[in-house]
Amino acid sequence: MAAELTAHQLIAQHRPTLDLALETIRTRAYWSPHPEHPKAYGENGSLDTAAGKAAFDALSGTRLDLGQPGTDGWVGGEVSPYGIELGVEYPHADLDVLLPAMQVGQKAWRDAGAELRAMVCLEILKRIADRTMEFAQAVMHTSGQAFMMAFQAGGPHAQDRGMEAVAYAYVEQSRTPETAEWTKPQGKRDPLALTKRFTPVPRGIGLVVGCNTFPTWNGYPGLFASLATGNAVLVKPHPRAVLPLALTVQVARDVLTEAGFDPNLVALAAERPGEGIAKTLATRPEIRIIDYTGSTAFGDWLEANARQAQVYTEKAGVNTVIVESTDDYKGMLANLAFSLSLYSGQMCTTPQNLLIPRDGIRTDQGVKSYDEVTADVARAVDGLLGDDARANALLGAIVNPDVKARLEAAAGLGEVALASREVAHPEFPGAVVRTPVIVKLDGAKPEDEAAYTSECFGPVSFAVAVDSADHAVELLRRSVREKGAMTVGAYTTDPEVEEAVQEVCLDEAAQLSLNLTGGVYVNQTAAFSDFHGSGGNPAANAALCDGAFVANRFRVVEVRRPA
Repeated sequence: MAAELTAHQLIAQHRPTLDLALETIRTRAYWSPHPEHPKAYGENGSLDTAAGKAAFDALSGTRLDLGQPGTDGWVGGEVSPYGIELGVEYPHADLDVLLPAMQVGQKAWRDAGAELRAMVCLEILKRIADRTMEFAQAVMHTSGQAFMMAFQAGGPHAQDRGMEAVAYAYVEQSRTPETAEWTKPQGKRDPLALTKRFTPVPRGIGLVVGCNTFPTWNGYPGLFASLATGNAVLVKPHPRAVLPLALTVQVARDVLTEAGFDPNLVALAAERPGEGIAKTLATRPEIRIIDYTGSTAFGDWLEANARQAQVYTEKAGVNTVIVESTDDYKGMLANLAFSLSLYSGQMCTTPQNLLIPRDGIRTDQGVKSYDEVTADVARAVDGLLGDDARANALLGAIVNPDVKARLEAAAGLGEVALASREVAHPEFPGAVVRTPVIVKLDGAKPEDEAAYTSECFGPVSFAVAVDSADHAVELLRRSVREKGAMTVGAYTTDPEVEEAVQEVCLDEAAQLSLNLTGGVYVNQTAAFSDFHGSGGNPAANAALCDGAFVANRFRVVEVRRPA
């Protein structure tokens, strides 16, 4: 079948966008081709909010037939954290049939070259962007994010991260020229002359192991980094968050077909309840790349056991904020309150430990004691979430029973500075919505150490009393080194304290935010500019997104012959 999308068409449409992405990752400036306000949608063929909701509703009771080889049954059963059944079924694959079929198209995909692969990836992202509002509903009802966050993080921000990976993939592949004429002088004898050709070749099939909380935001970097570097990609979604990634696979297969490539270059591996196919897939010889976001335990298992594959993990850490001093106490409290509340703390970047000197901190409102700072943070969170409508818009729903159990157990770990409360959701009475809990602990007491040095994923934060700024810095260093951290924050007006915190983060490879008091928060990162994770501490062995994230997904093979 002739390609409906020619190389010329794809390059004409998407090369300018790629060039802007390449320039932005060089300058680290702000740029996004994907609007992050709902009012921007509904034009140029994209779905508006109502059409996106209708498209999502229409999926209920359907089978998402992807036309994959090796389908031996159908699986489903997703239930939204908001209490509704999604009612979508997905193909279950016989891996012994699907995996060989995925390898068939890799030669043509390899031979297409880095530029055309990038253009196809950008067309996939464009098609997804046109359906952003449908994807927002799918992310909302699998992750429990409130709609606006599901729209932004699951839509434009995820698409940005995918495009960022494509840009880095293109840079690394084009670093080496396609051909070279090599001549070595030999004095009086004729020179040695060779013609050399260099081809980026893929490793094999990439496996994306999806997560429950951010299926697209965390899934797209690995998916597009592997695809753009010539690899086929098998997407294994989290059993509770299949729909957003299944729709992604559907779009990718459509675009690959229209561009004249084998659609089996991208496929879905949905699983039966309790089947647990991630371990089986991770050790298959066909799988040569693995991208994983999730628990430390399984991430460590992958790194230790998937020896045939290049493994990229984003696991977990203990994120810390040092509160030493501030010249904007009100702004600091508001910023912290939002950071602790957003998506019920169900983000790998949410602060867990607030390290506060027991003798108090200097502020523009005078010295504030440890007890006052803790109480004021609690009041700021309570005030932010005091209105149920605003609380629902910020908190979303608790994603699974384990998070709820941790939240309830945290109150028994120490003195409660802010108790969690239930919030009723007017539209979804089945939603489990809870405000954060803040527990006071003592950084000098060994009996408290087990609590604040362990990750407690969810809406749980600890206000940890420390002896001094030096003590806080020491705890920060030990925490990042032993447990890892995706984010570190600090509030200080003291240049020496700032320097000490910065040195810890440089030594231990942790991303640092200083004195955030406005509309930027420690748990947010911007594609093309901010690095998500560093790959240098136990929280993650990779960063989203840098050259190292893509460069080892392919190898350059040289063919040389006499000129």
